Amino acid sequence: QVQLVESGGGLVQPGGSLRLSCTASGLRFSDTSMVWYRQPPGRQRELVALITNLGSTVYGDSVKGRFIISRDDAKNTAYLQMNSLEPKDTAVYYCKAVVHSDGHREYWGQGTQVTVSS
Repeated sequence: QVQLVESGGGLVQPGGSLRLSCTASGLRFSDTSMVWYRQPPGRQRELVALITNLGSTVYGDSVKGRFIISRDDAKNTAYLQMNSLEPKDTAVYYCKAVVHSDGHREYWGQGTQVTVSS
């Protein structure tokens, strides 16, 4: 059974930083690309960043230069380091696993709330 568990969300002041974690179990992490999405209140879900199983990264335009995605295959964990946070970054953040060795099947985490406010 595949599980994705996100952690690290919370309340932070503008200009602050947070690091989100997404730990996977029940899948072959080394064959998996990891993706972070977010859904701001009243808006559609949007891509934040992704990291492939080979370590290539892609970022959404709104977070380039501020957020960094990384992975630790030994810990089956993907991270999203969020710096210079702004109120517009307030959203529920979700991670998604794409397992390439399983027909690119996708699995989602439950989401973690990030609120940027003074």
